[in-house]
Amino acid sequence: MMTNNEILEVYNQGPASVVELVKGLFAKIDDLVAENKALREEIAELKAENKVLRQEIVQLKTEVKKLKDQINQNSNNSSKPPSCDGFKKIPNLRQKSGKPTGGQIGHQGYTLRQTSNPDYVQVYKLPACPYCNSSLVDVNPQGYTARQVFDIPPVKIEVTEHRAEIKRCPHCGKTGQAEFLAGIEQPVQYGQRIKALATYLTQYQLIPLDRTCELLSDVLDTPISEGTLVNINNRCYAKLESAETQIMGQLKASRILNNDETGCSIEGRRYWLHVASNDKLTHYAVHNKRGSQATGDIGILPGFSGTAVHDYWKAYLKYDNCSHALCNAHHLRALTGIEENDNQQWPKQMKQLLLKMKEEVDTLDFFQNL
Repeated sequence: MMTNNEILEVYNQGPASVVELVKGLFAKIDDLVAENKALREEIAELKAENKVLRQEIVQLKTEVKKLKDQINQNSNNSSKPPSCDGFKKIPNLRQKSGKPTGGQIGHQGYTLRQTSNPDYVQVYKLPACPYCNSSLVDVNPQGYTARQVFDIPPVKIEVTEHRAEIKRCPHCGKTGQAEFLAGIEQPVQYGQRIKALATYLTQYQLIPLDRTCELLSDVLDTPISEGTLVNINNRCYAKLESAETQIMGQLKASRILNNDETGCSIEGRRYWLHVASNDKLTHYAVHNKRGSQATGDIGILPGFSGTAVHDYWKAYLKYDNCSHALCNAHHLRALTGIEENDNQQWPKQMKQLLLKMKEEVDTLDFFQNL
C-alpha cells in the first residue's frame, strides 16, 4: 500500500505520472479479479470433488458394514447352516426351560436292567465252604446271586444253499425243475438282511462307501465292493418309488408344509438338498438348482393348497396356490443379526415377544393338532 507522501510525490510529478499510477492500479485490479475468478473455479471444483468423495465414503462405509455383517454371520444370526460355523462355539437361541438336566418325570428310560428270560445261564458251583473248607458237593443251593452280561453273539455270515429238485417224469419223459423262492435269482448273491444293513449304513448313517466296505469286511469277514453297495442302493431306490409317491401325495394334502433348502456337494459340484415336511412325513430331493425350477421339478409345492412355512426365499413366495407363513426360527436369527451388528434394542424385545407367543401357542391343543 502506498503512503500519503508517495501519492503526493506522484501528484507533484504531473498528470502523466498520475495517469501511469492509475493504469498500474487498474492492471493490478484486473490481475486480482482474474486470480479471484480462478480461485472461485478451483473452489467449485474442490466442492464438487468433495461431494463425490463424501458419497463414495458413505458407499464404502455401507459396503464395509455389509462385509462385516457377512463375516459375523453364523447359524445363530442368519440363515447359514451350522456347518458354516467351523469350530466357533455359537450360542443357542433356545430358551432355558427351568427344568433340571437329565430325563424328566414320565420319560421312558433306557437303563440296562436284568431280564427274566436270559438266553443262556452259566452256574458257578460252590464245591467247598469258603470258611471251614468242608465239602458242599452234595448240598443243594439255597439260592443264587445273579449277574447278567448283555453282549452281541459272534457275528458271521451264514450261507444258505437253496436247491431246486430236478426230476424226470416217468410218464411223459420230460425233465422239470422246482421253483426257487422269489428273489433267489443268481448262483451266488447277498441276502436281504445284509442288503438292508448296507443301505442303512450308507443312506441313514451316511457312512461313505469305502468305510462301509471296510466296516462290513471287519465285522462280517465278508469283502463287499463299492460297486455292489451302489447296486444295492439303486435297487432300494427303485423299490421305494411307490412309497415316495404316497409321501408326496400326503404332503400335498396336509394343512401345514415346512420348506427349506441347503447346499451340498456331489462329485465336487454344487447341488441343493430340498426338504418338504409336516409333523409326520419328510421328503428330501437333490437338485442342481435352488429356486423355483427345482421346486417345480420336485412337484410338491405346485400342488399344495395349505400354508407353506419357509424363510423369505423368493422362490417360495411365487406360489399363489397356497398361503404363506414365514419361519420364526429365521426371524429370530435375523433379529439377532440386527441386534449384534446395529447395536439396537428393539430386536431383543421382538425376539422375546415371538418366543412368548410360541410358548402360548404350544399350550393350545388346537394348534398342536394342525
